[in-house]
Amino acid sequence: MSLALEQLAVRHPAASVGAAPALADVDLRIEPGEQVVVIGPSGAGKTTLLHTLACALPPASGQLRVEGKDPWSLGAGDLRRLRGRLFLAPQTPPLPPRQRVVTAVLAARLPAMGLGASLASLLKPRGAADAHAALERFDLGDKLWERVDRLSGGERQRVGLARALLSPAALWLIDEPLSALDPTRAALALRVITQLARERGVTLVASLHQVDLALASFPRVLGLREGRLVFDLPASEVGPDRLAHLYASFEHELLGAPPAADAAAAAARPATSVMHC
Repeated sequence: MSLALEQLAVRHPAASVGAAPALADVDLRIEPGEQVVVIGPSGAGKTTLLHTLACALPPASGQLRVEGKDPWSLGAGDLRRLRGRLFLAPQTPPLPPRQRVVTAVLAARLPAMGLGASLASLLKPRGAADAHAALERFDLGDKLWERVDRLSGGERQRVGLARALLSPAALWLIDEPLSALDPTRAALALRVITQLARERGVTLVASLHQVDLALASFPRVLGLREGRLVFDLPASEVGPDRLAHLYASFEHELLGAPPAADAAAAAARPATSVMHC
């Protein structure tokens, strides 16, 4: 799936009048099957960019094209079908607490199912073996029939990633998928996602705090700061000087740690994000 942004600016619906846009003057093109990672300090606009690509936030100015089409000029039915080809995995997956893991993972297939089949799948999961295989890729096969509210934060994040494997989407948008994972599981999760996206020809755009993993796992790196694209380069060309400029006043985040206040807020935040899949 191809993506094109031209002089794009995005404002949050709840932003105060006169507030600076969350994204400004962004020019970007991503070809089908590319794998791109977005890095930058907290508040840079990484999540906003992914939600914009997911057709969840409309541009305030400029243009977004998905497969050559302006999604916001489409009718409601066509826009719904387009969103069904996108998969957005937020940092905190919005998994119903009393739901079984098997049902949460299989929900990734709902955009390709009719209403009757969707309702039936909620009552009696179909494809449990597929869900188990997806969970096994993230070392979670034994959690298939667990309730979501009995999972740790890291386990919930991996369940969110397992959903991508069953999604019919041609574009995976993965937002900070490693924030609750230890280094070993973080490396495993990235390896699975990038490998399967490559095998399936899926376009992959991810945001990461872990700069070392970002540079090691993705061929193309976008540096974002204060809502503006600072650089768009091959990973091999992103050296210490560029990173120091990008993370000026946020140097501690180069080690993969968000500011203490953000980390505390994230730990206390309920899972209320919206996942488009």
